Amino acid sequence: MAADKVDPIHQFHINKIFPLDVGGYDLSFTNSSLFMVVVVVLAGAFFYFATSRRALVPSRWQSSAELLYEFTASMLKDAAGPQGMRFFPFVFSIFMFVLAANLLGLFPYFFTITSHIIVTFALAMLVIGIVVVYGFYKHGLGFLKLFVPSGVPLVLMPLVVGIEVISFLSRPISLSVRLFANMLAGHITLKVFAGFVVSLSAMGAVGIAGSVMPLAMAVAITALELLVAALQAYVFAILTCMYLADAVHPGH
Repeated sequence: MAADKVDPIHQFHINKIFPLDVGGYDLSFTNSSLFMVVVVVLAGAFFYFATSRRALVPSRWQSSAELLYEFTASMLKDAAGPQGMRFFPFVFSIFMFVLAANLLGLFPYFFTITSHIIVTFALAMLVIGIVVVYGFYKHGLGFLKLFVPSGVPLVLMPLVVGIEVISFLSRPISLSVRLFANMLAGHITLKVFAGFVVSLSAMGAVGIAGSVMPLAMAVAITALELLVAALQAYVFAILTCMYLADAVHPGH
């Protein structure tokens, strides 16, 4: 147990709560699964109670819900135009899921689901999958205009198209790694400084005096992590809006 308290990687371990094996596939309900459910329930409960009494003079909770709603709507409309608003439920849901997951992971002993690449990659593939499916559904082969920028000389067209295709295929990787890496690195750094505080405090008066600096760093990193949690949710959402804009308007 003592080793776990100072092990910065222990917080990312996947633990089975209800083991389940179906046809050789591990479908166990884990701590990651549990916190995904918790995130959805908390986010849903927040909006339910915030908007249950839709007053003319909004309460603080209602104002917060309306601010998040208007912020997401404005972000999507600016990126994809009025036609992109058909994706608002999806963008709003994914923004709130990532934001709630990031913030919930800041609490001690809570699990940060966005610190696992499999979760962020699944979200990124969902975004790209919707872009591709809707793009071909709405525009047919005209969606391929996305890879053919206008005004490019014919001799450079094969090179430019190749670059555009590689750029498109790298989107789910960059989208998922950005969120995963930021959450992972921040939590490891915070745990390391917190471990310094615990270790130094066990050394007596001299150690307690020496733990002041790591403690101050831990507090500062916690504040920074709060900013990063919100910023990464915004970055994930705004990139989602930009990718959806390509499905709505594939022409450059």
